[in-house]
Amino acid sequence: MDVTEMRRQFADCSASLFREGYLDSQFTQLQQLQDESNPDFVEEVVSLFFDDSERLLNDLTLSLEQETVDFKKVDAHVHQLKGSSSSIGAQRVKNTCIAFRNCCEMQNTEACCACLQQVKQEYFLVKNKLQTLLRMEQQIVAAGRSIPIME
Repeated sequence: MDVTEMRRQFADCSASLFREGYLDSQFTQLQQLQDESNPDFVEEVVSLFFDDSERLLNDLTLSLEQETVDFKKVDAHVHQLKGSSSSIGAQRVKNTCIAFRNCCEMQNTEACCACLQQVKQEYFLVKNKLQTLLRMEQQIVAAGRSIPIME
């Protein structure tokens, strides 16, 4: 595949992530911080998000499996996940965390478990899509071209 086609596919993939609500303008701001002096900035930030999110999702799962659920602890984990999601522009994960926090406030274990499943689903969807986008970016850069940035 030629580089022009790769760049077009990258732009299409990126646009669909915004159009479908997976990402918001915060992700564009991250992309704009990447330059020649820090060419892997977005990949590094997204990788940290993945690591942090998976740890938090595991902590949430364990917390909700307890006989007596500590809703303050669950809410703290959800709040942290919401902040991480917001910082990279993972809009659908962030929005699901907002609903999750409402369930924590009501101390509803069943609703919290349902929200956890929804957060996991949204997280793994955005992770898969971001990994695809980052792979495309690596191929374009390896071919010696620049990445089209969404405005």
